[in-house]
Amino acid sequence: MKKINANELRNMWFEFYKSKGHALISSASLIPENDPTVLFTTAGMHPLVPYLLGQKHPQGTRLADVQKCVRTGDIEEVGDASHLTFFEMLGNWSLGDYFKEEQIAWSYEFLTSEKYLGINPDELSVTVFEGDEDCPRDEESAKYWEKAGLPRERIYFLPKKHNWWGPAGLTGPCGPDTEMFVDTGKPKCSPECSPACSCGKFLEIWNDVFMQYNKTAEGKYEPLTQKNVDTGMGLERTIKTMQGVSSVYETDLFAPIIGKIEELTGAKYGADDKTTKAIRVIADHVRTAVMIIGDDRGVVCSNVDQGYILRRLLRRAIRFIKQLGGGMGLLSQIAKVIISEYKDVYPELDRNADRVITEIDSEEARFEKTINAGMKRFTAIKEHMVGDTIAGNTAFKLYDTFGFPIEMTVELATEAGLKVDIDGFNKAFEEHMAKSRAGAEQKFKCGLADSGEQTVKLHTATHLLHASLKKVLGDDSISQKGSNITEERLRFDFNFPRPMTKDEIKSVEDMINEVIASKTPVTCEEMTLEEAKEAGAEAHFESRYGERVKVYTMGEFSKEVCGGPHVENTGDLGHFRITKEQSSSAGIRRIKAILE
Repeated sequence: MKKINANELRNMWFEFYKSKGHALISSASLIPENDPTVLFTTAGMHPLVPYLLGQKHPQGTRLADVQKCVRTGDIEEVGDASHLTFFEMLGNWSLGDYFKEEQIAWSYEFLTSEKYLGINPDELSVTVFEGDEDCPRDEESAKYWEKAGLPRERIYFLPKKHNWWGPAGLTGPCGPDTEMFVDTGKPKCSPECSPACSCGKFLEIWNDVFMQYNKTAEGKYEPLTQKNVDTGMGLERTIKTMQGVSSVYETDLFAPIIGKIEELTGAKYGADDKTTKAIRVIADHVRTAVMIIGDDRGVVCSNVDQGYILRRLLRRAIRFIKQLGGGMGLLSQIAKVIISEYKDVYPELDRNADRVITEIDSEEARFEKTINAGMKRFTAIKEHMVGDTIAGNTAFKLYDTFGFPIEMTVELATEAGLKVDIDGFNKAFEEHMAKSRAGAEQKFKCGLADSGEQTVKLHTATHLLHASLKKVLGDDSISQKGSNITEERLRFDFNFPRPMTKDEIKSVEDMINEVIASKTPVTCEEMTLEEAKEAGAEAHFESRYGERVKVYTMGEFSKEVCGGPHVENTGDLGHFRITKEQSSSAGIRRIKAILE
């Protein structure tokens, strides 16, 4: 097995798939566009869903990329040897082109060839779908693994729980997958030991998904006309395997970040479990914060949605910095190291470096005030207590309202000779999370990332809104900072330093409705990104596009790079009306509008 670093793996991936006729596409934004169902891009397939559903991709039917991803469901687990909130996913895609035979042969080649990863074939095992009442056993994949060179005894058949990729929602494209594992050298835990075990003998390194079915609303699995391949190889996990270390934090990806944390705090990674966990949390959370803020569609700290997650990450990092004995103002110094390490891979971090540093410093200052306010509240609670135990609900209110970490509450209580009802706190926390999950589910039901007729109309209207804001407000620097479209309304965020006046709002509405009344055709052309910019097209999220893009034009009024879909004529839209104009965050305004 080769000892390779992260840059070598990225380059190796692109070289391999370019040799197989794939177009290399850039990572999409971490902030999904027009998808209210998730806060961040959580997987490599997420930005490509429209193309997996049949929409034509400008760069063809064979694609490869390295996608930035953020998953925040396990924030509290970060600090162990493997959990991360930000990670990179290497992926390749067949949009109705090649299928199982080619992909499995290529997977085996990339994993075992000395030119690429050079993994010993004797250390490789795979899993395939065992079949059930819905869909048949995937003997086809097993046959192609054997053809590639893998013996039958290292091909394991497992149920849907392990070897099935479900649709993004309740319905849609899905199918069996085949997962690849490296033998870690540990002994089998039992004669029945397989990659399904959690004993640590098998380490997953790659996953090939074969989208060959469509799950209907009735729960049936119908064969897809366009069969797709969707693969994912986690860069951090693969590098850990290739470098033979016990944790992702001990790879070259984290070495300079951890070195800076040690320099700033005087702490030593590996000194003890508590110190090691603290350094890992700081390294992970600051890295993720840099990626979120530094994205071309980057967000800033707030109390809702992506901004809330960002704030939580930074404040958790600050708490662990304090645990190591560090003071305020250190996170931005760590952030500068991260920007330096990643700017060649993700140039947007260099472009947006000032914003990253400013926002991190501002949040540290805000948190310092929060801590002070929380201290005052804690003192008041202590003075009015009956008994020696702080109630769980009270501790949770300190956490939820004041951003006061429970660990800090326990520490202060101990110093005062008091206890904290941790079980009560955990119960209140779980109730809060259950409400949040219910809210997210409701948000999913009401906000559809689909190609429904009304959603498409509202998506088209956002282009008219974008263009009219520039014209009415006389500011060419105005650009889209986020959007959220449901069947009922559109939400559009843009940079502007003040509230719009009533006259300005009316002028925007009138201008848009004039374009709608003119029944202007909506045309689409494919061209290179450079040609699009030369033609005057708006292209604000360049990092999410490949070399060839779609440009949607509405007469002389709007020309914008976008993935679609749109109506064919502005006359199809109906009457445009702004229902609300408000602040979204510092320097960002938000418009909500409907089509009547």
